[in-house]
Amino acid sequence: MGNNTSIIEKNKIKLKKPKHYKVIMHNDDYTTMEFVVYILMEVFNKSLKDANRIMLEVHEKGRGIAGVYPYDIAVSKIAIATAAAEKEGYPFKLTVEEE
Repeated sequence: MGNNTSIIEKNKIKLKKPKHYKVIMHNDDYTTMEFVVYILMEVFNKSLKDANRIMLEVHEKGRGIAGVYPYDIAVSKIAIATAAAEKEGYPFKLTVEEE
């Protein structure tokens, strides 16, 4: 004699994609092109061809995108590249910008 109605609740969960951040390399008059290519290949896993293209963009336009990553990875790569630059005596500057 009871009502056999069941209630089904649907919870919609929206998953947000994590924000990604661009690692920007900035040109200076002291850091060598070879060092920039080295960092792009070793830290940012770029091919020689891509590393040269990005290095020329940094040289000609004053800045270039080394890669796009979740925030923690972007900051970690900047720390590794900056430490390598400091060890070599270069004032190489990298920054992070939200994509």
